[in-house]
Amino acid sequence: MLLAAVAALVTVAGTTLVLAAPARAAGPTATFVKTSDWGTGWEGKYTITNGGTSTLTGWQVAFTLPPGTTLGSYWDATVTSSGGRHTFTNRSWNGTVAPGASVSFGFLATGPGSPTDCTLNGAPCGGGTPTTPPTTTPPPTTAPPTTPPPTTPPPTTPPPTTPPPGGLPKHALIGYLHASFANGSGYLRMADVPADWDIINLAFGEPTSVTSGDIRFQLCPPTECPGVETEAQFVAAIRAKQQQGKKVLLSIGGQNGQVQLITTAARDTFVRSVSAIIDRYGLNGLDIDFEGHSLYLNAGDTDFRSPTTPVIVNLISAIRTLKQRYGANFVLTMAPETFFVQLGYQFYGPGPWGGQDPRAGSYLPVIHALRNDLTVLHVQDYNSGPIVGLDNQYHTMGGADFHIAMTDMLLAGFPVAGNPDRVFPALREDQVAFGAPSSVSAGNGYVAPAGIQAAVNCLVKGQSCGSYAPRSGTNPNFRGLMTWSVNWDRYYNWEFRLSHGPFLKALP
Repeated sequence: MLLAAVAALVTVAGTTLVLAAPARAAGPTATFVKTSDWGTGWEGKYTITNGGTSTLTGWQVAFTLPPGTTLGSYWDATVTSSGGRHTFTNRSWNGTVAPGASVSFGFLATGPGSPTDCTLNGAPCGGGTPTTPPTTTPPPTTAPPTTPPPTTPPPTTPPPTTPPPGGLPKHALIGYLHASFANGSGYLRMADVPADWDIINLAFGEPTSVTSGDIRFQLCPPTECPGVETEAQFVAAIRAKQQQGKKVLLSIGGQNGQVQLITTAARDTFVRSVSAIIDRYGLNGLDIDFEGHSLYLNAGDTDFRSPTTPVIVNLISAIRTLKQRYGANFVLTMAPETFFVQLGYQFYGPGPWGGQDPRAGSYLPVIHALRNDLTVLHVQDYNSGPIVGLDNQYHTMGGADFHIAMTDMLLAGFPVAGNPDRVFPALREDQVAFGAPSSVSAGNGYVAPAGIQAAVNCLVKGQSCGSYAPRSGTNPNFRGLMTWSVNWDRYYNWEFRLSHGPFLKALP
C-alpha cells in the first residue's frame, strides 16, 4: 500500500524568491523556485517541463545542498540522499510528462543555502540530452512539512460507542494480498494464504477513471502472474477462508487508484459497482485505501464534524449505503496515511489563509462520520515524514516510538489544527491497529519484529514505552497489526506472520 504525496502546506504571504536559471533548451528542463523564505528555512519547488517532442516517461532531479542547509519534508516525489546530494524521483501519477506539459515537486529545507549542481535524468537541469531514468522506483513517501506544532493538549476520555459485530479475534493479523498484480514479490494464490491472517484485503479495486466512481476488480492477468488461479478456484478459496472465520475484503484505491466522488452520480455508481464486486466474490466487506489526491477539503470546509466538500460527503454517503445494504456484519476497515490523519493535529485542509495542502487531515471527517460503522482503522505508519505527536515533538518512522506516538493519537483523541473547540474524539481500542511494512522491500519505515512488538506492548500493557508515555494509558483491546503485504511477507520467508501472529494470539 503505497502511497500519497503532498503539495506545499505552508506559504509565507508575499514571499516568492526565484533563482536565476539558464535559458531553456529544447527537451526536458527542471526549474527551481523558492516559494517561501522565513530566514531560518525555506520552501522550494522544482517544475519539470517537457520542451521536447516525445513523452517523458520518468524523471529524476538531483541537486546538492551546501553544508549548513538540510533537507526536510518533501512531496510529490520520492527521495534518496547521500550526504548533501538529494535525488528526487517521480511518483506513479506524475512520471509521464507529455510534450509541452509540466509537473512539479516540493520540499522544505533548513538553513540559508540553495540547490546547486542540478541534473534532470543525468543531464543539466537547464536542458540537454537526458539519460534513461532507473526502471526501479523506490517506494513512495508521504511527508508533511516542518511547522511549529500546536500546544493545546488533547483530551484523554473517548466517547462511548458500541462495537459492531464482526467475528474478529481480539487481536487480529491483517494483510494485503496482491490479487490483481504481482508487484515484484510474486503472485500468491488465495488458497495458499496461511491461516494466520485474520483479515485479507484484496488489492485493489480501481476506478475506470478518477471521477467515474466505477470500481473494477479482476484477478492478475496470467501474462503477469503465471500461477494465477481461475476465478472459480479463487471464489472457492475465499469460501474456505470464511469457513475458517477469516474475513476477505475488497480494498479500493492504493497508490494508483485515485477515486474522487465529485458528483452524486459518481457516488451512486460507486455503490453499484462495489456491490457488484462484493456479490460476485461473496466478500465480507470493504477496505478504504484512498491515497494521493482522492480526498481533499475545499476552502471554507473547516470543521471535520460537518464536512461540505463533495468528495468527502459523497464517500461517507456511499459507505453508509453499503453498510445498510449488507447489514451489521459488514466489515469496514480503512488504511489512510499519516498525512491524512495524524497531521490533522497541526493542519486541516487549506487552512484559514488558503496556503496549506487541502489534503491535510482530510480522512478525519470520513473516520468521524463512520466511527459507529468502522471495524478497524489501521493507519499506514510507513512512507511517512516526521509527524508531531501528542507530546508536541516530531516523531520519525523506523522505530517503535513512531508506532506508539501515532497510534496513541487515535486512542486518546486530539484537537484538530490545535483548536480546542474541535476535538477529534478517541476511537475505541478494538477499532485501532497500526500498519507496518512486512519487509525492507515493502515500504519505507520497516521496523524489525522486536520493535513492532515493543510498540504493541507499550500500547497494550504500558511496557517498553521508551521515551514516549501514551496519553491513552493501557489499551488491552487494541486490535492488532496490519501489513503491506502478504506477498512481500512470503517473499521474505514469512517474517511478519511468523513473528507477530503468535505474538498477537498470546496477548491477554
